[in-house]
Amino acid sequence: FKAPSRDHPALYRDLLRTNRVHWIAEEPPAELVREKMMECHFRFRHQMALVPCVLTLNQDGSVWVTLVKPARAITPGQFAVFYKGDECLGSGKILRMGPSVFTLQQGKNREESPKKEEIDKIEPAT
Repeated sequence: FKAPSRDHPALYRDLLRTNRVHWIAEEPPAELVREKMMECHFRFRHQMALVPCVLTLNQDGSVWVTLVKPARAITPGQFAVFYKGDECLGSGKILRMGPSVFTLQQGKNREESPKKEEIDKIEPAT
């Protein structure tokens, strides 16, 4: 897939799933075990700014990562690295991604009420 521009909505996603996360200090953090969810930060490229996210723990040790705002060019095979403050919590390989912002926008457009011409086709004016 080649997007028409560097900032095309098809390049942005706000949901991804990792494989089993390798946790550094505690396996997995107590808050994540207790609440099944935890706010933290994440990055998937070495130099990128940290992005606020919410982790949801799955039974197999993998996590769903929900980003506060969509990030550009997340790719399966990259590693998601999680942070709380300055502390690196751990990382997991990105396996799957949720729909792109573009796909979500397309879905929203379809959900809007049908246009007048479409209604006229279905119900001819009497």
